[in-house]
Amino acid sequence: MSVPPGIDAAAVSEWFAAHVPQAAQPLRFELIAGGHSNLTYRVHCADGSSVVLRRPPLGHVLATAHDMGREHKIISGVGQTDVPVPRAIALCADETVNEAPFYVMSYEDGAVLHSADESALVPEAERVPLSRRVADVLAALHAIEPDDVGLGDLGRREDYLGRQLRRWKRQWEQSKTRELPIMDEVAAELEARKPAQVGSAIVHGDYRLGNMISGSGDIVAVLDWELCTLGDPMADVGYLMNNWVLPDEQTAGTSAPTQAGGFASRSEMLDWYADASGRDLSQVDYYRAFSYWRLAAISEGVLNRYLRGVMADAEETDTDQFRENVDFLSTSAAERLAVR
Repeated sequence: MSVPPGIDAAAVSEWFAAHVPQAAQPLRFELIAGGHSNLTYRVHCADGSSVVLRRPPLGHVLATAHDMGREHKIISGVGQTDVPVPRAIALCADETVNEAPFYVMSYEDGAVLHSADESALVPEAERVPLSRRVADVLAALHAIEPDDVGLGDLGRREDYLGRQLRRWKRQWEQSKTRELPIMDEVAAELEARKPAQVGSAIVHGDYRLGNMISGSGDIVAVLDWELCTLGDPMADVGYLMNNWVLPDEQTAGTSAPTQAGGFASRSEMLDWYADASGRDLSQVDYYRAFSYWRLAAISEGVLNRYLRGVMADAEETDTDQFRENVDFLSTSAAERLAVR
């Protein structure tokens, strides 16, 4: 059985024997498709059980992303609450083991709804209950006091939007593969219209159905915490609304899971979140524009790594589609702000 890129099977197996002894050996490693950033592997154990290993992408990455210790700390903390996450098992910070840090977490059974193709298999009677859980779990995440779960030092609580605008402007400049003036125009408008932050919370940063394991109308686990920080919870709300796409709407890249139909409407999602959180959602369109712009910057960074050949599935990826996605996202941000 071949070993996927990014895994030194002998060294990692030896480390598992010392730190994850419950994983019966020999181990088999499988790269799980669907991630364009940190690499996720299912580790098949000899007794038929599985765990999951997460490591940074292959090759050079930006210094502010892909911190395995930080991600492990986040799921360890959030795992103390009612927000469903995989169970953190072990962290390896020793880069001599596998050329990069990695951590191990529990494997959770269920479906990951990346597109309408997967969500079309969800029974229609489960789609609205699942929608409600998506809204309620986000409100539950934002209700956590970070200090209570050991995450009070995860980041600065104040000026979230200012910090994010500076971060993604900087990373856009470092990663961009071409000049795209609309990105600079939107950034300037976002800075000029920045609303005052009301409260702070644990912000997931990539909260959508495609980053959840679901089943039976419920959320089994929320995944992919690499963009998590402390700050303005409305950023998660705006991002979720951008990903909560109606059947007749355009998306960036592949279809959105909600385009299969039968899920709650955006207004229902916002009402449920508002009822559960008590937050004022009148500025949601600003946060939607911010989320489109930020995702355009993130996507350009992924495109940059594909063009340099450091992503595991580089040979199978249509980089022209990535460029089109960035164009769509930046234009959508401008439209939300009426910049163009």
